[in-house]
Amino acid sequence: MAATAPHPTVWIAEDDFIASISAALQFVSHVHPADYVRHLAQAYEREESPAAKDAIAQILVNSRMALIGRRPMCQDTGVAAVFLKVGMNVRFATRRALDDLVNEGVRRAYLDEGNPLRATMIADPLFERRNTGDNAPAMVHVDLVPGDAVEVIVAAKGGGSENKARFVQLNPSASVEDWVVETMATLGAGWCPPGLIGIGVGGSADKAMLLAKESLFEPIDMLDLLRRGPASKLEDMRISLYQRINALGLGAQGLGGLTTVLDVKIRTFPTHAASKPVALMPQCAANRHVSFTLDGSGPATFEAPEAADWPEIVLARTADAARRVNLDRLTRDEVRSWTVGERLLLSGKLLTGRDAAHKRMADLLARGEPLPVPLDGRVIYYVGPVKAVGGEAVGPAGPTTATRMDGFVDALLANTGLLAMIGKAERGPEAIEAIARHGSASLIAVGGAAILVAQAIRASRVLAFEDLGMEAIHEFEVVDMPVTVAVDSAGASIHLIGPDLWRRA
Repeated sequence: MAATAPHPTVWIAEDDFIASISAALQFVSHVHPADYVRHLAQAYEREESPAAKDAIAQILVNSRMALIGRRPMCQDTGVAAVFLKVGMNVRFATRRALDDLVNEGVRRAYLDEGNPLRATMIADPLFERRNTGDNAPAMVHVDLVPGDAVEVIVAAKGGGSENKARFVQLNPSASVEDWVVETMATLGAGWCPPGLIGIGVGGSADKAMLLAKESLFEPIDMLDLLRRGPASKLEDMRISLYQRINALGLGAQGLGGLTTVLDVKIRTFPTHAASKPVALMPQCAANRHVSFTLDGSGPATFEAPEAADWPEIVLARTADAARRVNLDRLTRDEVRSWTVGERLLLSGKLLTGRDAAHKRMADLLARGEPLPVPLDGRVIYYVGPVKAVGGEAVGPAGPTTATRMDGFVDALLANTGLLAMIGKAERGPEAIEAIARHGSASLIAVGGAAILVAQAIRASRVLAFEDLGMEAIHEFEVVDMPVTVAVDSAGASIHLIGPDLWRRA
């Protein structure tokens, strides 16, 4: 038998590969995929819940601002994940490991002076938890496949959605659909809906999780699927899950509404006869990913959609639409007058603090030591802003998940005069009880609207814990910062009331 002539080798230059990874991460930081924008705009048109409709509007406006301004759509610029399908006729012109090349691209992207991205990776997950400073290392997945090119998917996934990933080993006869719906009802709003849900079924535990994550990068096509109808059992299952999850009434940001998910993706793989591993992976409203191909002809380039592709949505931010609050004159009695679901526009001086700062403050209080910044009469915002560039007072500064600070709420309210807190998503029962007992309130800013929120911040300075970087306590001066009352001083929670109003049997 005659030997098959070998294919010519395709060489990928080291600099082309690194530059492509860096450019992709910069691109996804501020450009939403067009299919996501189209589906979110349709959800906005269909939405009947005023609170959810306003949240979707803020996400869409923020998305367009990120595109035009080339600044991150969310302050959590995510963990870098890179998926490579390397053709077997491809060689890399380098002596470095593939992971090292990816990580060099990550460093260049996150340390870019024109658009610095927030570094969130920590080197030691158990003890020191020290930030690496450049967001490396990335999560790298490599497959060797036939071909003459390298197909690449670059994604940046935030902690809010990643923390809501779930896995189960079901009995072979158990319903995957029922488990998914029951699980979605328990996730809360920390993953920043409306977004996508990826489901992986089969293989082993690790394979199922990878299937779920990879499914999130498929084109969003639920509107087309609903129009033409299912052509397979898998498509029928996708539609069923889409309808059943949205029927839970969770809505945008968990405020109660018609749309919680824009699409449901499912991937499967053969598995052991005694097993049914199932993974669930939420994708937040940021939905950052892009794909490209390297064939040896140079680095990848990326073309952003036209800003005209985004719907024109004007946010009503007037005295008639929301109550104006002067933070510099705020009193306990005024906080007690706020009602759950009410929209507020905050102006004045606002403190910031996240997990690390709260831990330090709680430790100081436990030792009977004074806090470096008095909290009496203040409001604290759970945020870790992106580094400012140019004339910005602060970079994109959207909220982080409020639930992570629940364990500190009672100690701070009992030992200080803190009036209110701002984050995203729901509060747990103990935090709600403490808020009601102390006559405080918990507010939400919209997750996925980091630039929109940052537009309200006119000045910023560090007051304490400077070594914590973005987790330091800052003081912001804000003008008309939009928030919604999530838990009022009586303990009523919009994340409990809202979904109940919009849940469909």
